[in-house]
Amino acid sequence: MTFTVAIVGRPNVGKSTLFNRLVGKRLALVDDLPGVTRDRREAQARLGDLTFIAIDTAGLEQARPESLTARMQEQTEAAIAASDVIMFLIDARAGTTPADQGFADLVRKSGKPAILIANKSEGRAGEAGALEAYELGLGEPIAISAEHGEGLADLYAALRAALPEATAPATERPAGEVEATDADRKPIRIAVVGRPNSGKSTLVNRLLGEERLLTGPEAGITRDAIAVDLTWRDHCLRVHDTAGLRRRARIQEKLEKLSVADALHAVRFAEVVVLLMDAQRPFEEQDLRIADLIEREGRALVIGMNKWDLVERRPGAVKHLREEADHWLPQVKGMPVAGVSGLTGEGLDRLMQAVIEAHAIWNRRVGTSALNRWLGEVVSSHPPPAVSGRPIRLDYITQPKSRPPSFVLFTSRADALPDAYRRYLVNSLRETFDLPGTPIRLALREKKNPYAKRGKR
Repeated sequence: MTFTVAIVGRPNVGKSTLFNRLVGKRLALVDDLPGVTRDRREAQARLGDLTFIAIDTAGLEQARPESLTARMQEQTEAAIAASDVIMFLIDARAGTTPADQGFADLVRKSGKPAILIANKSEGRAGEAGALEAYELGLGEPIAISAEHGEGLADLYAALRAALPEATAPATERPAGEVEATDADRKPIRIAVVGRPNSGKSTLVNRLLGEERLLTGPEAGITRDAIAVDLTWRDHCLRVHDTAGLRRRARIQEKLEKLSVADALHAVRFAEVVVLLMDAQRPFEEQDLRIADLIEREGRALVIGMNKWDLVERRPGAVKHLREEADHWLPQVKGMPVAGVSGLTGEGLDRLMQAVIEAHAIWNRRVGTSALNRWLGEVVSSHPPPAVSGRPIRLDYITQPKSRPPSFVLFTSRADALPDAYRRYLVNSLRETFDLPGTPIRLALREKKNPYAKRGKR
């Protein structure tokens, strides 16, 4: 039986460090600067033989209504409401504060079982703060060090005590109760990327049908790459909302560097990347840089023109955008372009259908016989040029793998084939075998001459 744990507390008490410790990966960004975490992040966690869902949350702070901090607190309250048990962290080295007192009341009012954790308790410096935690009225504090992994056995025992039924071993569960199995299909991994304030989080919220991710007029709200699961027309998807990507020269702060690295990591492990552009200012230099990065990583690319509701509609507007995309990004010619509005939901079906189709093309394989028939036709219609008076022979082609479609062409002189002819072959492959918008890899190999060594004797 699975259950959900919300990790809450003031900023900079070690919530994300504990979250990373429980999930066994460095998923959440960690820094000495308070308030790094803004969105709530969920992941499968493990403690001993217990498996559960852990939710990392933003730090609880007093704030005026409608401010960014207040919206962050709403996300934390949503995590508390969705949890089965709450881990309330304090900083044992700083001791309890008035803010801890106020938010301990919030935890009590939720009515959920709570585990009081005095983090950073390693050494003598944390002993006094751990004892002070009794005054919060949430029971006996569990002294741990999330950074060093100390005290996790006590945390395990406290979790078992807080949820005795959900954490009972399989042999102690009531008869007839069956452990849920993961029979879900493997989801398609999608990363939503773009410049800051292009509407990525708003779009993902609209897909989910709820305010799952923090949004607002401020640029650069998203810091972590947050993964959310959804189902669209019987397709299982895992969508990663990412931080906005600015030009490298403008990135100065350490925290933004961490956010950008997290976004790039999401791109590298995605299958399809949705590049969100501002429909009022499409194909700016940074948009083209991001698209080039996606192509170099070999990911399927879909362009979403967000804020489509703000653009004056003219006949052939979408066709014009597709022509512009092919002009600026010839390396992924034919990529799908969809006008969408994350605010109103317009065009979401077109965008998601384009994602599913791009994923299918990215996985496509072509038979060897069809490839070699194609090779014979292109060579006869447009043979490769002779270099230094010597002809180049193209002998054989095959596709060893997909994701993205990758081909190996055996030739007599791999290093002599001009780049222009290589681009001609790639474009012909794209058109002949219907591979629009996906990166195509073409490797050249020289066919070994079995008589080469014999002739040298």
